Amino acid sequence: MGGGNSAAQILAEVSTVAETTWATLRAPRLLPDEVDGRVLFDVASRRQAALAAGRSDNGGVAALGDIVMVPSVRAARDRGVLVARPMFTRLVADGVEWPDSTVGTFDSIIWCTGFRPDLGHLTPLGLSTVDGVPMTVGTRSVDEPRLHLLGYGDWTGTASATIIGAARTAKASVAELVDHLAD
Repeated sequence: MGGGNSAAQILAEVSTVAETTWATLRAPRLLPDEVDGRVLFDVASRRQAALAAGRSDNGGVAALGDIVMVPSVRAARDRGVLVARPMFTRLVADGVEWPDSTVGTFDSIIWCTGFRPDLGHLTPLGLSTVDGVPMTVGTRSVDEPRLHLLGYGDWTGTASATIIGAARTAKASVAELVDHLAD
């Protein structure tokens, strides 16, 4: 779930080994295939220079789109799995309820909240918290063993909101999940 780069990249990877469904609040905007980090840096630099010179704001990188077409995402698009549907209305015991009241059953939900995390959707679970943060052992919720929280800063792994820290935390979480599934 989520309409940014992390969601698209995770979906692209998971879709190679499992059936996936992508839900977003708004339709994701895919960048053209030829847009890469260099193009994004140039666009952001030109925007900053324009603003510093008092010229109008052209929207910068945000005006181009949301999803960088890295090879795995491009492959997912080409396989037809990079298709988003509107966000569901609520979580239910075995999955989600869609706006038309149908229920989708899911074994796992990966929630990509971006730079403005909001865990309000977890309130019905009645999770134990400290200072509003769900209590975890590593990334696993102490109250709901099927719930793992990754990328929320030091409370889910050292520097887990950074690229390097996220990779370390994700590897440890995947190993724990694999062990759990093997039991």
